[in-house]
Amino acid sequence: MSERISREELVKIYNVEITFFDELVNSGLLTIHTENEIRYLMYEDLPMFERFTNWHYDLEINLPGLEVIHEMLKKMEDLRQRNRELMNKLSAIDGNFVDS
Repeated sequence: MSERISREELVKIYNVEITFFDELVNSGLLTIHTENEIRYLMYEDLPMFERFTNWHYDLEINLPGLEVIHEMLKKMEDLRQRNRELMNKLSAIDGNFVDS
């Protein structure tokens, strides 16, 4: 089983409100796993939680703002990936013309 941390431990370590954590989960920004009524965040999702926590507490960005930023960053990453794919295809096409 992957490493995980309970919601209670997480809010204590990061000194955040439990309601903030729950709002992230309810909005779909974080995915949790529940076992025996204990909510867990997987360690692999910690960087995202830390990012949201920093934006919220340090930059005072509210939950709707976090949602917008998150969606925009996802779209940017999708566009980067698509751009890489297109550049690879273009390179392959260009390479075929040079070899001819």
